Amino acid sequence: MTIKKTVENAVQAKEEIEKLVTQGYTHDEIYIFAHDKKRASHITDALDTESVGMKEQGFLDSMKNMFSSRGDELRSKMEAAGLSTAEAADAEAELDQGKLILIAKK
Repeated sequence: MTIKKTVENAVQAKEEIEKLVTQGYTHDEIYIFAHDKKRASHITDALDTESVGMKEQGFLDSMKNMFSSRGDELRSKMEAAGLSTAEAADAEAELDQGKLILIAKK
């Protein structure tokens, strides 16, 4: 099962992560996305969540993302984390507004 949450900042993200953990998700099953790479990296590290990498995407998609725009990369990673193509496009539009996206996937 995949759950998507949209939050405004890292404080709200922490609260949502705590709720997801009480629902049985582990930190390794929760992904945080931000439009800015540094912001995403800092929040992921601070809140001890997982990053979408080669394990979730596969080798070819990981390599393709190295040469894609940030929006294309984010949509691809969110799809690998469990969202449909349409959901990933909607979520990427929310990221453009400065929000954070949390995806929890069992």
